[in-house]
Amino acid sequence: MRDITVIEHAQAAAIADWLADMLTRAGACAITIPGGSTPFPILDHLIGRHAGRINWASLGVWPNDDRIVPEDHDASNTGKIRALLEPLGAQIIALTEDAVPPHFALTWLGMGPDGHIASLFPNTDPLVDDQQTMRRLTPDPLPPHAPFDRITLTIPALLDTDAILFTLGGAADKRRVFEEARRGEHDLPVARLLRAARARDIPVTVFA
Repeated sequence: MRDITVIEHAQAAAIADWLADMLTRAGACAITIPGGSTPFPILDHLIGRHAGRINWASLGVWPNDDRIVPEDHDASNTGKIRALLEPLGAQIIALTEDAVPPHFALTWLGMGPDGHIASLFPNTDPLVDDQQTMRRLTPDPLPPHAPFDRITLTIPALLDTDAILFTLGGAADKRRVFEEARRGEHDLPVARLLRAARARDIPVTVFA
C-alpha cells in the first residue's frame, strides 16, 4: 500500500518541472487535467520551460470535466485547454456522454473546499463502482462563478490511471479537507477516490 506524497509550498514552476519529467518518461499517452484557475499558470510554465522536451503530438488530453457551454465561452475548460495545447500538437478530447475514456498515464485533479473533484460534487453521490465512465449532472448548489450543468469523468474513469496528482493551490481550507479525507474522517468525493486509489495501490502526489 502506497503512502501519499505531499510536497509543501510548491510554486507553479516546480509543478511544471514535475509534469515535464512525468510526460517525458511516459512517452505516448493520455492524461486528464482539471479546469478552473489552478492548472493554467502551471501549463504556462510547462510550455515556457519544457516545450521542447515533450512530444506533444503523442499526447491526448482529456478535461476532468466541463461546463455545458460552447468551447468559445469563457467558462469552457475544453476551449481554454485547446487554445493552449492544441497549437503545440496535443490532441484535445472534448467530453461527450458517449465518449469512452482511455487508460490515463496521469489523472491530475484539483479539489474544491467542499471536497468535490472534477464535477463530482457531494450532492451527486459519486460511486467508486459507477457503471458509467461519464455523467452529465447538475451541482447543487450551483457555483455562482459558473452556474452551469456539467459533464464529468466518474470516479472509475479517474482511477483508470498509472498515477494521481492533486494541486491544491496553497489554500488552507482545501488542505484541511484533503487531510481529513486522507485520514478517513469524512466521505466526501475526494475521500472516496483516495480510499479506492489506496486499495488499488495507485501512487498519489499532492502539491499543497
